[in-house]
This record gives sequence, C-alpha cells and structure tokens, in this order.
Amino acid sequence: MFRPISRRTMLRGCGAALALPLMEAMVPSAKADQRLAKPPLRTGYFFMPNGVNERRWRPEGNDERFELSPTLAPFKSVKDKLTLLENLTNQRTAGRNGHWPKVPAWLHGGFVKRNAGSDIDVGGISADQVMAAEIGNQTPLPSFELGLEPTRSGVDNAGGGFAMLYGSHLAWRDPHTPVPKEIVPQLAFDRLFRTASAGPVVSGFNPNQPAVTNALQRDDLSVLDAVSEDVWLIKGKISSADRVKLDEYMESVRAVEKRIENSLKPQKRWINAGRFDIPRPGPGIPKDHREHVKQMLDILALAYWTDSTRISTFMIGDAQSGRRFDFLDGVNNYWHGLSHHQNDASTMAQYTKVIEWNVAQFAAFCEKLDSLKEGEGTVLDNCQLLYGCSIRDGNKHDIDDLPLLLAGRGAGTIRSGRRIVSPKKTPMCNLHRALMERMGVKKDNFGDSTGVLQLA
Repeated sequence: MFRPISRRTMLRGCGAALALPLMEAMVPSAKADQRLAKPPLRTGYFFMPNGVNERRWRPEGNDERFELSPTLAPFKSVKDKLTLLENLTNQRTAGRNGHWPKVPAWLHGGFVKRNAGSDIDVGGISADQVMAAEIGNQTPLPSFELGLEPTRSGVDNAGGGFAMLYGSHLAWRDPHTPVPKEIVPQLAFDRLFRTASAGPVVSGFNPNQPAVTNALQRDDLSVLDAVSEDVWLIKGKISSADRVKLDEYMESVRAVEKRIENSLKPQKRWINAGRFDIPRPGPGIPKDHREHVKQMLDILALAYWTDSTRISTFMIGDAQSGRRFDFLDGVNNYWHGLSHHQNDASTMAQYTKVIEWNVAQFAAFCEKLDSLKEGEGTVLDNCQLLYGCSIRDGNKHDIDDLPLLLAGRGAGTIRSGRRIVSPKKTPMCNLHRALMERMGVKKDNFGDSTGVLQLA
C-alpha cells in the first residue's frame, strides 16, 4: 500500500502550473471499486462570436422531421443526436452593446456592468462554474476552459465603454472573477497528464521565505492565503488593468490548487476500454489556425475519454474576433468586419464561409466522440454539448432566437434528433437549469429563468 502524499507536499513539489491525473500514490488504496459502474455525463459549452447567416442556419420541417440547413449539413452522420433549440434569449442584454456584455451573459443571463475594468461585474456565476462548484471534486479537473485567442485588456470606448475583458471569458467563478482559459495546446495537454518540475509555488513570490514556508506547513491553508497580504499591497500600487491581470493569475493558481486537492481524494473514475492516444503538441500556438483548432478539440476529446473532466468551455473566438480566415477561398477580411455585412452579397458570402467552417469543426468533433465506443453507446451519447452564439446576426446584434444547438443524448436523458421551438423570448437560463439538473445540480432559480426547459 502506498503512503498517502500530503497536499502540502504536492503543492511544494509541483508548483502552480499543472494539473495531476489520479495516481496511486495520492490515495490510501486504489481499488477496483473506485471505478464508476456506468459512463459519466459530460457538459460542454462551445461559444462562437459574431452571429450566423440566418437564412442558412434555420432548418426546414418540424420536430423530428426537420431537414438540416446548409450551415448544419456537416452534422448529417450524427443528426439523430442533435437537438435544435429555438426562441431562447438573454433579455438582460437587450439594448446594450452588440458584443462585450453579451459574452459572459451567455452562460448566466445576468446584467453586465459597464465599467473601465476596475470594478468588473458580470452579474452572475456562469453555469459551468455552478456545476463545477458542486460536482467538480469528482474529477481531477473540476472544469476545463479552452480557447483560441488571448485575453484582451482595455476598454472599447467605441463599443459602449465596456471592458474588453468581458468578451474574452465565458467562465466566471463569481461576478467579479473570470476563470482563465488555456489557448496553448501543449499547456492544455499538460494539464491532463504531465507533471512539472519543482519550482516556486507562485511566480514572483519566493516559497523559501519564512512567511510562505511556515504557512505551507498547514495542509488546510491555501497558497493564496499565504501571500494574500503581499497581493493586497501590490494591488494598491498597480493600474486597474494590471489588477485585472493579477486577479486572473491568482484565479489560475486557485484552480490549480483545487485540481491538486481533487487528485488527493479517492475519486470514482470511468475507465474506457482500448486506447485513444494523441501526441503531445509542440510548444507555442500553431501558426496554422486549422491545426490550432484541431489540436485543442483533440485534447478536449481526450479529457472526456479519460474522465479527467466532465465540465468544459471552449471559446471558438472572443467578442468582436478579428481573426482572418485567409485559408478559405475568397475570404479576405476579418471575422468581425465580415459580420457587419449590410446584406452586401460579396461580404455575406465571406461571412457565411467563416461561420460554416467553424460549425464544421464542431461537427467533426461530435463525429469523433461518436466514433469512441463507451459502455453500451459512444462518448457523444454521454454528452450534452451546447454550441451557439450570444447574438443571432452579426449585422443586427439581435438577441432573440439565439442560434443554438445541443449535441449528444445526455446519457439517455435527452430526446434528440428534433427541433424544440419554445415560446418567443424564453430565457436561455431555462436551458441552463435543464443541463444542470442532468449533472445532478438542482437550482430553483438561476439568472432570469422561469422554469426548466424540457429536453426529454
């Protein structure tokens, strides 16, 4: 029997830049009865900015008899595991800036405060973090936040005076604290499997200083507690933009501590038969955006397959994404600019190509999950993956009838392969409550919800 490793030992020996898989040395005894009897349910949120081409998104037909629209055509092989959701909205974003406040509200429906970055307030906790707070201790990674673009700082004065930080984060631990997303494939991969060499617990603070060393003698004390006084002193001497960056960094340390803490506990894990291997990515961000997207989605599929996490967010692009898609034939402008198409035929054609390429990447991800056998079904069967936007059309910035689709069968709890047309202006938070309940998290109220969307 292995001698259990203390939390202090793991924190001091591994630093604050890793996530650990469950290892035998971390638990008193790794027994077969620690395995789950059936596959777990995973929830994923996939955010695409800048809206869609409405005419090519909406399908023909009703309920189970709908036909895939041109934009949704890539889902042909998994159509029976797709649910189209219509007439959902976030009314608290009505009449506000076209992009920035709508991004965080996508996952909690709250009212986002206009500010210059010093008093961030998104008005709620994101649905993924509500779930992670209650059931995240069941996996080494309570939640997994991925993206493709770096966080932006500053204020968009032309866009209503909102901090651009709002448009760079989906996951919010509380109304004032975003959960940093990982955009480097190698670092995302390493969160799942790779340990780091010994080093400082918090960059910029020496763990050999007496105050920190003494604090770490207590297994129940957070590293952040040990340096909290120094952090407050620093906050009083830096700009509001740097305070935001420091808060983001401290939140990332907090998340690592939580992952380590979870790894120290006996956790019932689902163990898939067979293998699903991907090579460890090289350093940095691939120059080819196509390769970047593929690597990040492969890593997320691996996270699901290994039961390293059951809750995830993926930002396909940040608010007002300026990414260029020059690899697509005929596309010669940036994404946000194309979204303001003004119904110009040439611009609309480019805008549509960008949208449909991104949707196709998610469809390919779903196909991959559906090819991975798990229990009596597939990994996709044991998922509920929400894909969509916080505005309907990039040119109008409208918030009613958001483009949303749900992939997966929710471990048998979702009657998929149909359209669900809700009454107009139904709160999107009704959907969040439905997804939460399937994860074992029941909330009588969430955001502006008026009930629970029926998915069965």
